[in-house]
Amino acid sequence: MPKVTVLPEGRTIEFDPEKLPYQDHGKPASILDVCLNFGIQLEHACGGNCACTTCHVILKDKTDNNLVEIEDDEADRLDEAAGLTVHSRLGCQAVVKGDIVFEIPDWNRNYVSEGGGSINLGGAIPPPKK
Repeated sequence: MPKVTVLPEGRTIEFDPEKLPYQDHGKPASILDVCLNFGIQLEHACGGNCACTTCHVILKDKTDNNLVEIEDDEADRLDEAAGLTVHSRLGCQAVVKGDIVFEIPDWNRNYVSEGGGSINLGGAIPPPKK
């Protein structure tokens, strides 16, 4: 059974992809789907349809190979993500197939939740280009 570790809180979840109830956001057994099933807030403003970058996560510990391969739609959308790295993925599209460790970027953790509330963009707005 795959293990998913969420940083910075250091919470590890072990789950059976065959028994995980699909939450209808993102792809089944995606990082977003796993988070929703275990009560972890991962912003997903577009409902997990690969139409925004609010579910952007950064893979750690060279665990990229334990996700399905990135598809063109996700790669194109990721180009718009703040804080993009070579280990960035969209939580709604990244289907878990083995143990992974990922970080929810600081700007995402502070972003407005789907339920509303005040916006705290923090570092979400990239600095001006020089």
